[in-house]
Amino acid sequence: MASRRMETKPVITCLKTLLVVYSFVFWITGAILLAVGVWGKLTLGTYISLIAENSTNAPYVLIGTGTTIIVFGLFGCFATCRGSPWMLKLYAMFLSLVFLAELVAGISGFVFRHEIKVTFLRTYNEAVLDYNANDERSKAVDYVQTSLRCCGVQNYTSWFGSNYFPKNGIPHSCCANASDCSQQDMRNATIASTKVYQQGCYNLVTSFMETNMGIIAGVAFGIAFSQLIGMLLACCLSRFITANQYEMV
Repeated sequence: MASRRMETKPVITCLKTLLVVYSFVFWITGAILLAVGVWGKLTLGTYISLIAENSTNAPYVLIGTGTTIIVFGLFGCFATCRGSPWMLKLYAMFLSLVFLAELVAGISGFVFRHEIKVTFLRTYNEAVLDYNANDERSKAVDYVQTSLRCCGVQNYTSWFGSNYFPKNGIPHSCCANASDCSQQDMRNATIASTKVYQQGCYNLVTSFMETNMGIIAGVAFGIAFSQLIGMLLACCLSRFITANQYEMV
């Protein structure tokens, strides 16, 4: 019995070291998810508000998930140092739940990515047609046109059918040169066509979102599959510690 305990102790020490290192890396991934959530809220919030018919909680989900991972990453380090089998099993269970949640979220985003584009085309059209320069969606449209240097949905002619155009013309957020755009010019379709951005916003926004969504999806999938390593280490360490305690009895 004593010789077997001597054999398992180096294995337990090795597994503990690996799991502490993994838990630290896991903690870092939680910080990354938290940062991505905050970045998504600040950078993509305007685009998401135009895509979603109702307010979306996606950035808050990432922030919440990142915060939870940070807490459980610390818990994993504590459980490993304590060498508690039940705490290690709880840690492995949490990792399996995170793995499944991230896998489902990643697959859903990939499967429904085309529906997102269709929804955006419809909601952005509605935002242009109902534009009034004052509400949240109208301000989101202005932000998109100014930041991406685009105008309208497919092009500036999208504004001709809007409720805003007959009295006010094309919004000033479409102006290529803000100092050379008067309201009178923007009411005249012929003159306005020479002073606004020629490219529509739909293709620019969708390509921008696909690029950034690819980054988010890549990070999410990478983190998801890393959970398998942690689950394996936690389960193996718990088993070896339990076996070693049994042999001591």
